[in-house]
Amino acid sequence: MLTVQMDTEKANKAITSNTLAGTMKSVFDRIKPEAAYFGAMDGMRTGYIVFDLKEPSDIPTIAEPFFQDLGAKISFVPVMNFDDVQGGLQKFGSN
Repeated sequence: MLTVQMDTEKANKAITSNTLAGTMKSVFDRIKPEAAYFGAMDGMRTGYIVFDLKEPSDIPTIAEPFFQDLGAKISFVPVMNFDDVQGGLQKFGSN
């Protein structure tokens, strides 16, 4: 899961210049998120984006538009769906 906390000034500028949607779309077209939610965290516009990270080497191409265009704070957290948890527990039980 990718969490994107956008710098308020840069995000305001991206909204008024109509570039925020383009930045998001450029990343979303590449990562094809399973889900994306938006809200506020720590007083900042924040996106919570669930997607399948195929290769760790993809991280720069995902993060850089958010860093450069929005001055964002980024975090990547590995998450699983319920099927993944079940499969992992089955593997654990067979050890």
